[in-house]
Amino acid sequence: MKVLCIADIHGEASNIKLLKNINPEIILIGGDITNFGGIIQASNVLNEFSNICHKIFAVPGNCDYPEVLKLLEEKNMNLHGKGIKIGDTGIFGVGGSNPTPFGTPFEINENKITELLKESYEQVKNSKVKILLTHAPPFGILDRTSSGLNAGSKAIREFLESYKVDYVICGHIHESFGVVEFNNTIIINPGNFSLGCYLIDLTEKKIERINFI
Repeated sequence: MKVLCIADIHGEASNIKLLKNINPEIILIGGDITNFGGIIQASNVLNEFSNICHKIFAVPGNCDYPEVLKLLEEKNMNLHGKGIKIGDTGIFGVGGSNPTPFGTPFEINENKITELLKESYEQVKNSKVKILLTHAPPFGILDRTSSGLNAGSKAIREFLESYKVDYVICGHIHESFGVVEFNNTIIINPGNFSLGCYLIDLTEKKIERINFI
């Protein structure tokens, strides 16, 4: 099964046309669908993605207003605090971010992140392959800002230290895109969608970077 991993679209979806020959079976979007936008901007972006794949799941990012979460619910795409099973793969998630200095629209405290992680994990815990979709990266992993600070979620990191997860798809910190392994978990931050994304082949256990520039 091929999974297209995308994050930090920020309302700019023009690069979708470059993915028309990828043919993913699932698209996972790790938040910031809009750039401080609402339902109209989010709908436009999601409609563009539906041209290349009809099975899309997402969490909101800290730059998405709460109404974007309502839209994801209406479209049956939401994984914020939820889990789904597709064959032997379970995908669960938490959106928004841990608190930032900027007071962005969708921030939640670390205790709430832990609560949502546990609730959504329960729905997929018996799956052979488990994928966590978040907006915030785990603290200290693909979360270093341009100023050198680690801005990830401590709750997500602690969760990964205690629960078996095969893949984490995150975003939020554009400049820290990449792939690393932590505690037997592959963590992928696709970075800003204007630059590229990642494709996971779960069957072949391969990860491919797709660059747009």
